[in-house]
Amino acid sequence: MAATIEISYPESLALSLKMGSKEFEKEIKTLSLVKLYELGKVSSGAAAGLLGLTRLEFLESLAEYRVSFLQPESDEDLVSDFSNA
Repeated sequence: MAATIEISYPESLALSLKMGSKEFEKEIKTLSLVKLYELGKVSSGAAAGLLGLTRLEFLESLAEYRVSFLQPESDEDLVSDFSNA
């Protein structure tokens, strides 16, 4: 069962980004899932599936949004990763 989220926005917002309504809606969905991934709330596989991408395609797309595909659990994990590199 799927749920739907409806977001109202002025057409001028999409136009200011030089996007049609469908392209803008896809961008909002992508941005939402990228942010949820960045926050550790959704896996890359789940986000990819919802966007109709492979996991690799999703991970590659993160660079467009300046989000690292490396998601350390904590600052200590990041320090440990650098120490072990």
